[in-house]
Amino acid sequence: MDFSHSTSGLEHTSSYYAASANPSPERPALQGEVFADVCVVGAGYSGLSTALHLLERGYDVAILESAKVGWGASGRNGGQIVNGLNASLETIQKRYGDDFTQFVGGLVTEGGKIIRDRIAKYDIQCDLKEKNVFAAFTEKQMRELEAKKQLWSKFGMNDHEMLDKEQIKNHVNTDAYLGGMVDHSGGHMHPLNLALGEAAAIEKLGGKIFENSRVTTTEKTDTGHIVRTANGQLRCKTLVFCGNAYLGDASKPLKSRVMPVSTQILATEPLSDEVAHRLLPTDTCIEDVRYILDYYRLSADKRLLFGGGTVYGGTDPADIVGKLRPNMLKIFPELSQTKIDYAWSGNFALSFSRVPQLGRLNDTTYFAHGYSGHGVTGSHLFGRILAEAIDGDLSRFDVFSSVPWIPFPGGRLLRVPYSTIGSWYYALKDKLGL
Repeated sequence: MDFSHSTSGLEHTSSYYAASANPSPERPALQGEVFADVCVVGAGYSGLSTALHLLERGYDVAILESAKVGWGASGRNGGQIVNGLNASLETIQKRYGDDFTQFVGGLVTEGGKIIRDRIAKYDIQCDLKEKNVFAAFTEKQMRELEAKKQLWSKFGMNDHEMLDKEQIKNHVNTDAYLGGMVDHSGGHMHPLNLALGEAAAIEKLGGKIFENSRVTTTEKTDTGHIVRTANGQLRCKTLVFCGNAYLGDASKPLKSRVMPVSTQILATEPLSDEVAHRLLPTDTCIEDVRYILDYYRLSADKRLLFGGGTVYGGTDPADIVGKLRPNMLKIFPELSQTKIDYAWSGNFALSFSRVPQLGRLNDTTYFAHGYSGHGVTGSHLFGRILAEAIDGDLSRFDVFSSVPWIPFPGGRLLRVPYSTIGSWYYALKDKLGL
């Protein structure tokens, strides 16, 4: 039983995912001088997706990772393939207008398709399962789901099906929900094994991955960039920052654009086949539609993986099990005597607008970050768009990069208290059903 949620050095956090990870090689740290067309900083989904798309286009790519492949959010998240961005299409329409909404609506399912393509093309063993369910507690939430279904259908997304109180029980056997909506194009998988499989594909295509290679400085030259680590340097023509919540000081201009936010997950002991099937009969993943939501699913060995909660600033709560277990028991009271085998925490990068950011710091320095809790699909999509841009096709990149980013009120000093106050407000609305 491992309730540790801190990291030991640069090894993976003590999660169920790390304990059940597929074998992967020990990758060297950068030593001496190395050359590549493109240097990608960060071996999470954004960096892996960017690198793999570029390698398929014939580029020579090297990735610098400060810890291990999938060490950050990509190897710790809920594993849910949920279409869309944190900001809803309705919010995007109000804020940015019809043209940008039309653009976003045409690609919000693309990230999930890229994931499935990678799994099939490179034979990645990551326990892929289909569908996801949005669960509602109130009539107001049901109306919001119905409106979402109607809006998404305008963009050709007709994979959604409304569920009443009895129908949702076919997916999650609890009395907690009033109804919900199933997205037949959603899904779930083992997130760390997906990252490790993508890394193996990158190396199969000739890409290089250096672990334990934190970037200390970068220097732009007449011919490209020099990216330095403690024991080496990488010369490249193009530099891509994909560190997201774990970028650290690798790029100071990007550090203040997003805020790390911690979310937590626990894993029960394996459930019996009978109990697992009774609780989640269709083996789909579930997330509720509150502002501070819970999300859960079954692992391949039938553990319940239950996540939720947020801590602004990226710090870990003192007692993850104490925080999450009461929420789990509200949904599944019969698990009151079930043992918890793992509990861990991880950070995602929150942008103030809840819209991810894609852009350039100069003509050969690109970045992507700020998925705000919807990074599994968004990161794979942005990796493709970054590769398109580096290869000369700026059509989709320019649309996203032209969206103005909104700084946190008060800057870095006040972004945590400001966001905490906001979360209290929305949590109260959730509690009161407003």
